[in-house]
Amino acid sequence: MKKKTPALSKKVNPDSLISALKNGNPIVWLSCLIMGLGNIAMGQLIKGFLFLAIEIAVIYFLVMSNGGFYWISMLPSLGDRPMQEIWNDDKGIYEYIQGDNSQLILLYGIASICIIIVFIIIWRTSVCSGYKALDSKRNQKHIPGFMEDVKSLFDENVHKLLMATPFTCLLIFTILPLLYMICMAFTNYSKEGDHLVLFDWVGLQNFEILFSANSTVGKQFWSVLGWTIVWAIFATFLNFIFGTLMAMVINRKSIKLKGLWRGCLSMTIAVPQFVSLMVIRSMMQPEGIINRMLMNNGYSKLPFLTDATWARVMVIIVNLWIGIPYTIMQVTGILQNIPEEQYESSRIDGANVVQQFVHITLPYMLFVLTPYLITQFTGNINNFNVIYLLTRGEPVAVGNTAGATDLLVTWLYKLSVDQQKYNIGAVIGIFTFIVLTVISLITYRNSGSYKDEEVLK
Repeated sequence: MKKKTPALSKKVNPDSLISALKNGNPIVWLSCLIMGLGNIAMGQLIKGFLFLAIEIAVIYFLVMSNGGFYWISMLPSLGDRPMQEIWNDDKGIYEYIQGDNSQLILLYGIASICIIIVFIIIWRTSVCSGYKALDSKRNQKHIPGFMEDVKSLFDENVHKLLMATPFTCLLIFTILPLLYMICMAFTNYSKEGDHLVLFDWVGLQNFEILFSANSTVGKQFWSVLGWTIVWAIFATFLNFIFGTLMAMVINRKSIKLKGLWRGCLSMTIAVPQFVSLMVIRSMMQPEGIINRMLMNNGYSKLPFLTDATWARVMVIIVNLWIGIPYTIMQVTGILQNIPEEQYESSRIDGANVVQQFVHITLPYMLFVLTPYLITQFTGNINNFNVIYLLTRGEPVAVGNTAGATDLLVTWLYKLSVDQQKYNIGAVIGIFTFIVLTVISLITYRNSGSYKDEEVLK
């Protein structure tokens, strides 16, 4: 009689939390409460005690006086105790008792939630690590020691070592401020009504104010948004068109001293924008050198900074002078990598220069430059330097907070820094972020750079 062959056990993933909870032993299950216990039981003492130390530190932070749980519990109210003034008979002076600070409550509350989320990730890692060591023991495999784990960080796990610092910086300097700004948009944090220390949740009220065509802020928002889009389109595509033409002209075989021309045009990149824009602003003033030259020759002054149309045309032209050299550098590298055989074949077929550009040069350039154009468009939407240093957003109508040349980013700066309307500024920041994200993703995913990335390999 033949013996039945035992069924092969399904291969389990030791890095899966579900597998750890389903196939682990009581020690692994207890490690859900006492982090690192599974590693300690399997002889990985240093690793296990590190997990345990992290758990103790996080628990202490959460339960200590004015700790994480305190700040999280204050989030629903954002504080309600104002600063108190109490007379001290012994000293004969008024003493001040610090009240609640809604800014700190919001910041520390969000930071505490982020710490809890990171702790949950580390907790999951500790449970899986204990089960992985148990699985190695069950299969009679070697259980790595602490020094072997450290060495693996420079070999098969080098990605974990290299990503640790960027992820930490991303969490502290990007995700945390972004969450703080998003939450701020749902409060009345502003100078109006003296809500700079204590403020409350107001729901979608700020969004209604900003997007309403009947409110003062709403009317300015739609005007600024329209100009921002016009500016971004002109600033992006005029730079691309003229930069491409200049690069193609310089790249022609009949042009001599190509390096000299590229070097001269690249001087604007070497000179700091701050210096260049401040000099141009002084030249464009009503009493600046350009208007003085016009008056000395019998012409009238030009309203570079006092007329909305003139100011907008001026910033677009100045941005061309700044942006074209960057496009020339990008396009030059692409032109030099287009196979010459394609042009020779097109000449044999009777194609002229325009046809060669339309059917060979332009498709190749767009394939490579689409991500660059998306980046440029996004950068021009947020181009703070050119607008603020050149015009300060002027000219500004009486009673308005936004000028004719203000972009969303410069108007946000004025609302936040000059007028302390942080809540409205946060709403503008969220709107800009969402719009740019959607436009960038849709444009890129529908471009040849994304769909046909294997074509040129």
